Amino acid sequence: MTSNLFWELINDSKQYGAEQAEWLTKELTMRTSEEIIHFEAEFKHKMEQSYTSSLWGAAYVLMGGCSDDGFDYFRGWLISRGEEVFNAVLRNPEFLAEYLSEDYLEEDEFAPQMEEMLYVASSAYTYQRTGSFEYNDESDTEFSKELEAQGHTYEPIDMELDWKEEDLEERYPLLWDRFGEDPLT
Repeated sequence: MTSNLFWELINDSKQYGAEQAEWLTKELTMRTSEEIIHFEAEFKHKMEQSYTSSLWGAAYVLMGGCSDDGFDYFRGWLISRGEEVFNAVLRNPEFLAEYLSEDYLEEDEFAPQMEEMLYVASSAYTYQRTGSFEYNDESDTEFSKELEAQGHTYEPIDMELDWKEEDLEERYPLLWDRFGEDPLT
């Protein structure tokens, strides 16, 4: 699956709002296992690309704190917004202050976290193997092995944060002005 096809699927899924991840999962079940693997590889690549100290600091301001898991869910949500928003935020995390308008926040019940995005491909793969979307340890192991067999291996990234909590107001003035005293979560 090319990056263009990945983003096309993400963009098509956005019209389903709260059911975005569900639609995407069902859409992937109609594709080949290889396409599901490639979707996951592309998704993981976007997760790695967005694993930056700068973006984590922005997420911390938005949410009034941000754990490891919370940062994963934040990045899942960011990917779900599509290529244009994803790239704009990677270039400048302060773009989120403009993007997350009051009107937008009323419409997007997941902002700024979407854990469900992390499991779209593995759920589709499981469904193809078992006929159910329920987590299946055997299928999940098979999915991981298939990713690895196709050369998609993922090692934990070691990152040092280049900010301290007390620096965030100065580092992200636009985000701090909007969310510093009234975070989204």
